[in-house]
This record gives sequence, structure tokens and C-alpha cells, in this order.
Amino acid sequence: GLLQAKELGLQVFHGGTALKDGRVVTSGGRVLSVTAVKQDLMEALGEANRGVATIHFQGATFRRDIGHRGLRLLQQPLYVSPAQMFLPAPHIWATSDGPCRKAGGRSEGGGFAAFFDLKASGYEDPILVSQTKSLGHKLQVAQVCKRHDTIGQDLVALCVNGLLAQGAEPLFFLSHLACGKLDAEVMETIKEGIAEACRSAGCAFLGWEVTEVAAPCPSGHCDLAGFVVGALERGQRLLGLQRAEEGDVLLGLGSPGIHDRAFGVVRRILLTSSLHCSSPAPGSCGDTTLGDVLLTPGKMFSPALLPILRSGHVKGFAPTAEGLLGGISRLLPEHVSAILDALSWKIPEIFWWLYKEGNLSAEEMAQTFPCGIGAVLVVQKDLAQHVLQDIQRQQEAWLIGKVVAPCHTAGSHIEVENLAEALQLSCPQQLLNDTTAESQSQPRRRKVKVAVLVSGTGITLPALIGAAREPGSCAQLVLVISNKSGVEELRSAARAGIPTRVIDHKLYGSRSEFDSTIDRVLEEFSVELICLSGFMRVLSSPFLRKWRGKILSTSPSLFPLIKDGSAHQEPLESGFKATGCTVHFVLEEPSAGATIHREPLPPPQGDSEAALAERLREAELRAFPLGLQLVASGAAWLGAHGRTCWRR
Repeated sequence: GLLQAKELGLQVFHGGTALKDGRVVTSGGRVLSVTAVKQDLMEALGEANRGVATIHFQGATFRRDIGHRGLRLLQQPLYVSPAQMFLPAPHIWATSDGPCRKAGGRSEGGGFAAFFDLKASGYEDPILVSQTKSLGHKLQVAQVCKRHDTIGQDLVALCVNGLLAQGAEPLFFLSHLACGKLDAEVMETIKEGIAEACRSAGCAFLGWEVTEVAAPCPSGHCDLAGFVVGALERGQRLLGLQRAEEGDVLLGLGSPGIHDRAFGVVRRILLTSSLHCSSPAPGSCGDTTLGDVLLTPGKMFSPALLPILRSGHVKGFAPTAEGLLGGISRLLPEHVSAILDALSWKIPEIFWWLYKEGNLSAEEMAQTFPCGIGAVLVVQKDLAQHVLQDIQRQQEAWLIGKVVAPCHTAGSHIEVENLAEALQLSCPQQLLNDTTAESQSQPRRRKVKVAVLVSGTGITLPALIGAAREPGSCAQLVLVISNKSGVEELRSAARAGIPTRVIDHKLYGSRSEFDSTIDRVLEEFSVELICLSGFMRVLSSPFLRKWRGKILSTSPSLFPLIKDGSAHQEPLESGFKATGCTVHFVLEEPSAGATIHREPLPPPQGDSEAALAERLREAELRAFPLGLQLVASGAAWLGAHGRTCWRR
């Protein structure tokens, strides 16, 4: 049966065997070890057992328990020790089938359960309030920086600050980590951060569950979610009910952190920046990296702020996890607006760097980032100084704005005055010295005008439209050209307000006439870059030479290109260990050196042709906007020898 095991792709290690007359025979003891390597432990165990079943010899025995202890371990949630459950013993107890032991012992049904005694915590007639948040983009930056000690603090702060908006006290916290491959050291670091943050918040950390996600999830990818439950007495007034009135004052609480929602923009800025996470932070003396500053956790405002929020002097409280404008908008009813003065508070230096490096406007900064304000309070004007002084005894806070009469536009409106000036004032002096007078007077780079050529079969146009609208995008879609009328891409462009043209190739006597017409329309709209999204016409050599280094396309394969259109089938048939898609410059002769961005996928083990095709489609939707941003920002360009050059 050894040959059959080998045909199954298994490895068989010999221990107690010998050669006799040219044959392999047993020589006692542990004869053979059958080994399977798979993406998943359960799958590997099944394959190894299949291999064992193919091998026969007289008196053969084998263990049937190998691997099951590991399976049980992976299926169990991971818990903190009893010492890390921070509320006094009468308040909380737990049952579990795992290593966490407290009063209550084990549950026969498995799983994890915890009980919280609200009366023992001093509540008489409580209302429970819950909040759940997750970290994705920021966790991915932490993975790149190989620094996870602040991630747990960020997650707890997001959840607990959300409870404060309702005037609730946090009671207990749970979390869930899902990742492509478990890393014990990373898990322990994140758990310690969560435990420390829960201790600061005065709430119990009941535990967490960890899931190892099977392929196609990349091994380094992680998602972290948290869930917190809090309480307040039924008679206590809930905050955040939009009771702000004209004449009220806005107080801002300082926080240097950048919340997870903004890290989608941060990652795009890092993609095109000459700095990396390991580079010295702008304005630092080299003792702090850019990654360290970006991963500074957001401030958690409980429990010190809770007495002030329950004093009756505060009309509303909102964290700025959705950006400065998003936080304030939660506090304003439609019949009022707000004016903020950015010169009234301290903006951390990192926001100046994001502003300049990301090619952002002041409005985009306020929409995307908290800009140094972690939360905003609405207070009646005659009580503002009293509340401000109470807060300033514990942390930085400022009077940052006021509620005003509504403007003529529908809904509430928020104006942040002097933000560009305040951002520049926050810049370290040495960076200001390096900034030219021209860039100071015109901080934003002009967006590159882009046309998209389609034929009705492409899938990437909506992704390109969405990416061009994101803060920090260096591309402006000004035209969509189709060689066929009535296709969906034309309707998508029209809905987005992008001009469209139909240039039917059937109406032209030659390919050069058709291309010349396209060229004239591109010149009419002052187009600088062209993206091909499922464009089914072969462009002529004169057209490609004129627009050399200005035409981008994607291929549903990694270079070298697969030309026959079977990119989703060939990896399955040829046994490729990796597949993916490529964004590249379009040249007369395709070249691997013209690659702009590759989006690799995990090995296509077990994928059907349809499943792999769908994964490649999703990869193209991610890759093309990134490739366009790299070229439009000037981070990548086509060199004289037909190879992609990169800004260092």
C-alpha cells in the first residue's frame, strides 16, 4: 500500500522497516508514519487516515486519537485567567468547557457562558445598553508594522465610548478574533491590550473566541470584533437625542489617535508615499516610526467622564470614530447648524502629514479624520465654562465651536473654519522649512483626468468610480467611451454624473480611423490617463505609441500573461501554486516589466473553475483602483525602456 499512499500525495516516513530480497519488510516497533499537509487540520487528519487505510501488513495496528486533541483546542474559545476578570467576585461568575474557572464550574453542554449580577453592582431598575465594533483596516496596518500592543486598547475604546453616548456605564466585554493563520504571540499581545483597557474602563473582560479562517483568507489577514454591555438606571436621561439648540456650545475632548474607519484612506496614502511604516515619523528625531504614530490608540473617556455626563449639564455626547463631521452631525437636529474654529484646539502633527501626503482638502480631512478631537459635547452656553473646567481636571479639552441658526440648505450643516491654517501650524518646523512657497500656497495636487474605455463586458468601472470619489484619490473620471450602445457601463457612468460617448467601431472603415476618433474625443476632454475595462477592440500601434505609458489595463492572471482567455482555468490544469491578477501598462508588446500592481490569491486548492473565476473578479475589483492611484499620484510611471519605475 505504500505506492497508493504516495499517489494520494502523502509522505510516509520509515521507522521500523528493512530491505529483504529487494522488498520493504517490517522489523518491529513503530513501523511507519503517514503524514499529510493541508490548509486545515481537519482536512489533514482525514487525508492521513486515508493513507493509513491503504497500507496493510500482518499484525498492523495504529492509533485513532492522533490529531483530535488539536481539533478540540481549535474549537474551544480562548479565555483570560480568573485574575483578569476585574469586577469583584459577587458581580460575575462564569461557566465554560475551557480553562477559565470561576464560581459556577463547568457546563455540561459546552461553550462559554457568563452571568452578571446587576443588583450586586448597585443597580435597582437598570436598562441595558450594548455596543459592538470591529477593527479591520487598522489591524492590517498593525500586521504590516508587526505591532499589536495598541490594537486591543483601540477596540475597547471604540465600544466603551459608544456606550458613553447613551450615558451608560460599561459592565462586561467580549471579543472575537478571526484570522487566516493563528499566531500565538500576536494573540497574546492583543489579549493583553484588551485586558488592560478593560481594567482602565472598570469593566470585566469575560474572554474571547478565536477562529482560524480557512483559505482563501490570506494567512496574515485578521479581523477583530468587540462586544460590550453597559447599564444605566431607568430614570437617568439618555444622551445623544439631538436636543442641541441655537446658542449652545461645543466642547472637544483631545485624542491623538486615528480610528479604524479612517485607515482605508491611510492605507491608500501609504501605498503612494515615499515613507513606509518603519520610516522615522515626520518631524521626529528618529526615535519614533511612522507606524508607531499611526497606531496610537484612540482615547477612552470612561469612567472619569461618566459623572459629568450624568450631571444634567451635558445635552449630548458623541465620539468622532466616523470623522470630526460625522461625530458632530449625530448631535445636531436638522433645524440647526454648527461652526467650529480649528485654531481653538491642538491638532497632532500626524494629521498635517496625512493632509499633505494624501492630497486631501480641508473638507476631506474633517470628513475622514478626527483631527485631534476624540469626542464632542453639547453644553448650554452659561454652563460651558463650568463643564469645561471639570473636564480639564482630567484631560485636554477645549471650547471648539457653537450651534447656530440653520443655513438655507436642507438639513444641518457643519463648517470648520481655519482648518487648513491649523493643520499647517501643527506641522513641525523642520517640515515647514522643507516645504516650498508654492506648495504652501497650493497644498493640493491637481487630480489627473481619466477616461475609461468599455465594451459592455467589463466589471471594474463601478470600482474605479467609487475609488475616484474617495478622499485622497488622485484620479478624476471625466469620460466613459463605449464602442457599443446601451451597455450597463454607460448607465453607471451617467448615474455618477460622468460624460459618456458611444463610438461604434462598425461605422469606421479601418482600425486607425476608429482609433483616431477616440483620440479626438480624448483630447476634447483633456484626458491624461486611459483605463481599459473590458474593452474588446485591439488598439492600433500609432494609438499605443501616442499614449505610451498612459493606458492601464488588468489581466486576470499573474505575469506572464495568459493570452487565450482561460486565466481561471489554466492554474487548475497546470498546477500553478499561485494565481491572481495584474494591473499593467498597455504596450505594443506585453512585458512583465510593465507591471504596476499584482493581486495574488492563495493557491487554488479545491476551487472549481467557477469559484476561481469569481475570486479573480474580486481581485480585479481591488487591484485596478490601486493601480490607477499609483500612476495618478506619480508613485509609478513607465520608464524609457518599457519597465515600471517607482518613486523612492
